[in-house]
Amino acid sequence: MAQEIEEYVSDEEGDVFIDSGDVLAEVPDDGDHVMDEDDEAEDGVGDLPSGDSDVKDNSLQHFTTHNGSVFAISCHPTEPLAVSGGEDDLGYIWDITDGEVIVKLTGHADSVCSASFSSDGQMVATGGMDGRVRIWRRVGTVDFRNWEFLTELQGPDEVIWLRWHPRGTILLAGSNDSTVWLWQLPSGNTMQVFAGHSGPVQCGEFTPDGKRIVTASEDGTLMYWDPRSSTPLFKLSPQDARFDLENITSLAINASSTLAVVGGTSGSVRVVSLSKGEVVGALGGHAEGESIEAVQFVDLAGTGSSPGVVVTGGTDGKACVWDLTTMRLRATLEHQDAVTSLLTHPAPKSHLIVSASADNTLRTWDARTGALVKEHTGHHGPILSASLGLQGSIVVSGGDDSACLVFTTEIDESG
Repeated sequence: MAQEIEEYVSDEEGDVFIDSGDVLAEVPDDGDHVMDEDDEAEDGVGDLPSGDSDVKDNSLQHFTTHNGSVFAISCHPTEPLAVSGGEDDLGYIWDITDGEVIVKLTGHADSVCSASFSSDGQMVATGGMDGRVRIWRRVGTVDFRNWEFLTELQGPDEVIWLRWHPRGTILLAGSNDSTVWLWQLPSGNTMQVFAGHSGPVQCGEFTPDGKRIVTASEDGTLMYWDPRSSTPLFKLSPQDARFDLENITSLAINASSTLAVVGGTSGSVRVVSLSKGEVVGALGGHAEGESIEAVQFVDLAGTGSSPGVVVTGGTDGKACVWDLTTMRLRATLEHQDAVTSLLTHPAPKSHLIVSASADNTLRTWDARTGALVKEHTGHHGPILSASLGLQGSIVVSGGDDSACLVFTTEIDESG
């Protein structure tokens, strides 16, 4: 019997957004057990792979246990921990202060392309090209050194991305088979399967208020969902006026959950009103035919109420900073190769953004002026993933060079 789902998401009247009657199926535990010391890998501290010997390394810490490209990295919301996933079919929870392996996350039969902590930091999810989503849970309350395998979720053909609900243990996954899956944890119950795209679902997000979901696909469509329904509230497609982005590759939603900004392989960017279900702006600062790989909102005012500022990063090596009040370009931030990830700092330094690039560097910028604050170097290959940790004071990156590096996001007092 499915247990009643907790009220993670409620509307203004306080109604539960999904109840036990909406559960489609229960996923049984496959009998995995608590990780012990034999499951853990050796300490990952060490030198980076040999390569460009003249690369200046200004990182604080290395983690080099992965044997292959690191596709995913996520910092714990409060603790000095990161979880990474890679081409070696493995994930690791590790200590960012010394590179020590806390838990080796096994069970995938193909590359781990997603890995992230839940919003409360009590669970970890890994998603693989094998279609598996595996969940681990913290054991005890003393520290975060002990984790146990909880359950494996199945449904997708190949997991492209995972997103935890902003306030609850609800997990969303996008698949290459055109479906999107929603599960409740710790039960593992399937809450909803969203079908409506006709191509791989390249990106998706919960709205920051937790009440809605936005997904976008390689087929050029964007859908806006109420999690209680398998029918979208609205759908935009290449046939809609002003919405042809070719394949959609990136998506972000503003803090007030009213606007989405989406980018595609054509180099175009569109601003979509989630309340109206229509395009309200087009941003055209990237080179034509250069894919938009990352989008992030920046709350310069610190209030989260205004249309605000958005940053878009593309394979043209540019990160464009846009004022959504005027739909005009504020600044252009330059890399020597594709921008692969964009991160925004929490308050009180919400004007700082970090960009990661295939040029082997990360850079911290002041979005108000476009000024470069710090360059982060030490990787010997393209940076494929990045995450901010410890309230934005550090950034952890994962690279094509098999390494994860930890940097301070701003200039150290010592130098």
